[in-house]
Amino acid sequence: MKRIVSVVVLVAVIALGTSALAVAQTAKAKSVSLTGEIVDMGCYLDHGAMGAKHKECATMCIANGMPMGLLTADGTLYLVTMNHSNADPYNQLKGWAAEKVVVTGVASTRNGVKAVEADAVKLASAK
Repeated sequence: MKRIVSVVVLVAVIALGTSALAVAQTAKAKSVSLTGEIVDMGCYLDHGAMGAKHKECATMCIANGMPMGLLTADGTLYLVTMNHSNADPYNQLKGWAAEKVVVTGVASTRNGVKAVEADAVKLASAK
């Protein structure tokens, strides 16, 4: 009986610790605003295609399911991901290939891949 109680207590402690860790990680996630050009990841990674001359191809590739990237002025490439609670900003970006945009959302890095979740998007103002 003591052994069963010990196991139950241990499982409860692990569960509480895991929950606390998840809350702490969520609390650390801060929204950022990143400015850059929407590129299709396939053509950009394969042969550096970007800019106005690649707009038609990028638009077609993205419409056919190619992942989108956000290429910032300093050359950092972010995979753009969809907010599962609101896909509208992500879907809006699909029509903005080769455009300079501002993407607001949580940025993350895993195994060297940078990503930003599209929570809000807008065209960058021309200067």
